Amino acid sequence: MNVRRLPLPTAVVAAAAALGLGALSACSSGGAAAGSTDKFDVVASFYPMAFLAEQIGGEHVHVTSLTQPGQEPHDLELSTQQIVQLQEADAALHLKGLQPAVDEAIAQSEVGTKIDAATLTSLEDHEDEHGHEDGHEDEHGHEDEHGHEHEHEGGKDPHVWLDPVKYAEVAEGVGKAFEKADPDHAADYRKNTEALVGKLNDLDAAFETGLKNRKTDVFITTHAAFGYLAERYGLIEEAISGLSPESEPSGARVKELTRTAEADGVTTVFYETLVSDRTAKTLADDAGLKTDVLDPIEGITDGSRGDDYFQVMESNLESLQTALGAK
Repeated sequence: MNVRRLPLPTAVVAAAAALGLGALSACSSGGAAAGSTDKFDVVASFYPMAFLAEQIGGEHVHVTSLTQPGQEPHDLELSTQQIVQLQEADAALHLKGLQPAVDEAIAQSEVGTKIDAATLTSLEDHEDEHGHEDGHEDEHGHEDEHGHEHEHEGGKDPHVWLDPVKYAEVAEGVGKAFEKADPDHAADYRKNTEALVGKLNDLDAAFETGLKNRKTDVFITTHAAFGYLAERYGLIEEAISGLSPESEPSGARVKELTRTAEADGVTTVFYETLVSDRTAKTLADDAGLKTDVLDPIEGITDGSRGDDYFQVMESNLESLQTALGAK
């Protein structure tokens, strides 16, 4: 896009020169560096943000994701090249609280349009006073989840994209931000946003209908990514780990989950594609349960059950229907 570029901070320029990064190449499908195309250049923090930018921007945007396919996003550290790409972009789209290094880099950058998805919908604290997630307590006296060690912004759960309704709210906010930042293409951004929100509303309806007449409300996951989804559809998520996929559960937590599985008719322990399935499979073996994938869609890889957000969410719905005994 032909916009005035603000000068890069001296320290960043020096670091880039030292690493031989004078001619940058982007990590996106387009292959061009952020800021070097004639399109509206957007740097997105990770896949759910990049997907929004691509769907809303269409042919008018060039999107670069800071998190590469197969890379676990929570503890991402940025390279000097990525920091320079961010500085050269027309817009930065992130979800504050999920990736501290990205939050800091965007805050310190001089990028013209900064879009924080966390401000476009309401974030919730899915941890109660006992350090359990979601605060549900079933008839057997079991709390939903245990505490977590990974620090998120204000203690809020950032996984809003797994609730189609909240993701639609974020999409509407991103669309308006694109319209303001690139008014020449505002009509197309508005049209694309409306189409995306319509598809998300259809997905919400599919989950609502597909999870009716289930045998149990309880499902067990590797980490607590599905709090919003559970709340939206009246489910109870029991997570082996907390909000961080890398935190280790205590022995007491594993025993508690084994008792919960037996009491609530749980058949399946869900794991995900970007972190080890060892703990999930160990718990499943000990409790005599099946395992299956429930994907938090933090990135799309060759191992994903689908090529984009919608396909993977549809796969998640099928997995939940089977595990919960939905007819």
